[in-house]
Amino acid sequence: MTTQSNDRPLAVVTGASSGIGYELAAQFAEHGYDLVIAAEDDGITPAAEKLRRDGGPQVQPVRVDLARPEGVEELAVTVRATGRPVDALALNAGRGAGGDFVGGTDLADELTVIDLNVRSTVHLAKLLLPAMVERGAGRVLFTSSIASTMPGPFQAVYNASKSFVQSFAEALRNELKATGVTVTSLMPGPTDTEFFARADMEDTRVGAGRKDDPRTVAEQGFKALMKGDQTVTAGSLMNKVQTAAGKIVPDRLKAEQHRRMAEPGSAS
Repeated sequence: MTTQSNDRPLAVVTGASSGIGYELAAQFAEHGYDLVIAAEDDGITPAAEKLRRDGGPQVQPVRVDLARPEGVEELAVTVRATGRPVDALALNAGRGAGGDFVGGTDLADELTVIDLNVRSTVHLAKLLLPAMVERGAGRVLFTSSIASTMPGPFQAVYNASKSFVQSFAEALRNELKATGVTVTSLMPGPTDTEFFARADMEDTRVGAGRKDDPRTVAEQGFKALMKGDQTVTAGSLMNKVQTAAGKIVPDRLKAEQHRRMAEPGSAS
């Protein structure tokens, strides 16, 4: 990424080496944005190369672990070093940890979920949003989840982390409503990404079941972001039904429903 003057807008996308994050980056590239993309794995470099081929933008990959505070700081420094304003910020990086909270999961894994999904989201927003507000322009997309609407047995920490992200996004939207900066929450359901393998959930009903195309999810999220919508429940009609029902169904019933989908071994 160069620091010279450029008429193309700049987007920053986290968790962009694959899945929804990569497809969000592709949407920005296809719509005339240059990119700074970040992920912790070495897939971020070939992702950047593919985005350059497909859309012709400038793309700067940053391999950085956002679950560590110094990783967030490093990404923010890299973004500022471009010398360009951030026109769109997609806070997408996240991970899960499936299994029994007592005896079935490691504390280290669950703390990493919190560090990545919650702490890094707050940290990076705190570092990059002030400049957007000062300019009076910009768009922010938080990747939440329909999981944010329900307690998550066997995904207890993940669902709680997404509830935080959803609440945080909606609060910021209200705070920033007169600033020229819009905030949109993207709420996908089960999506065909590496999430379930990484979360050790391939033997669950949700892990083995039908999933949405990440490109479709990203397209819907991008459109909502450009329109300045508050939220978008992306993917299948069932996701929309589940989100709507979540507003009236008691938490204890939602927890039982989630248990049937996420309990280890439930795929068989």
